[in-house]
Amino acid sequence: QVQLEESGGGLVQAGGSLKLSCAASGRPFRMGWFRQAPGKEREFVAAFSWRTSGNYYADSVKGRFIISRDNSKNTVYLQMNNLKPEDTAIYYCAADINPGGDYDVWGQGTQVTVSS
Repeated sequence: QVQLEESGGGLVQAGGSLKLSCAASGRPFRMGWFRQAPGKEREFVAAFSWRTSGNYYADSVKGRFIISRDNSKNTVYLQMNNLKPEDTAIYYCAADINPGGDYDVWGQGTQVTVSS
């Protein structure tokens, strides 16, 4: 069973940067990042698919966030630049391990707080 361990959250001023990491114990079909702010529903942020070799981004982070990977370590990274207060949320790594299925394995979450 694939397990995920994520890290890299913290407190940063608006305009600053953070880099999140998510290490998987195996190779999923797809790995992504989601976030949930207080009082709001979870939303998609970015993803990488080994099946399509493609990167995908939510419009709200396009041009600011970059997803990358280390294939030898089954690790996905999220470089977050020009952070805004509205980016404040708990960020969750997720993996799709079943063919044709939705995300079904989730990390423990890491807090990202952006101050004004």
